[in-house]
Amino acid sequence: MSLVELIAQADERGLAASGLACLDRCVPLLGGDDEILRPVWASLSDGAGAEEWGERLEQARGKLDAAGGAGDEAAALAHRMLEAAPAERSAAAVRVWADACSVASLQIHRLLDTAEDDAASVDSRREGRTDGMSPLVAAELRRQVTVLEVLAGHGPAGLRRALEVSVEGRRVLRAVVSRRSRQQG
Repeated sequence: MSLVELIAQADERGLAASGLACLDRCVPLLGGDDEILRPVWASLSDGAGAEEWGERLEQARGKLDAAGGAGDEAAALAHRMLEAAPAERSAAAVRVWADACSVASLQIHRLLDTAEDDAASVDSRREGRTDGMSPLVAAELRRQVTVLEVLAGHGPAGLRRALEVSVEGRRVLRAVVSRRSRQQG
């Protein structure tokens, strides 16, 4: 099943986790530490109401804005993901956000990948056309699919695995950003 189809079928929690996972993997571009989004993740699993999501998101947003981060196109996309996160965790609001985060995160990985990606845009990747895909984009696509599949198959119990997938992706992106800054600096 394509990423587009998985997003279309996901429930509110799966959509919120999908968008949050994309944002979490891009935290290195925002200058944040690895724990900055943990309270937002917790709001998905600890039975917290939708208002807790908004409060925790706003706290993380304030910390990430204060942290700064790089000023390139990839960082700008990550900041847009953060700013677009809906304060209201309704299915309609998080569906639009999760879809936008998916595109932004794949585009970020495409910008940071030293290998060329043959596709004109990441949309074809999300629809399942993966021929000639660059390694960093391919790994991000797999992570996005895994998060949605785990949550669809295991519900709230899948949040731990979704977070593990996100942490793995964050480590990879942090290494890419670090290598890139050494090469440029």
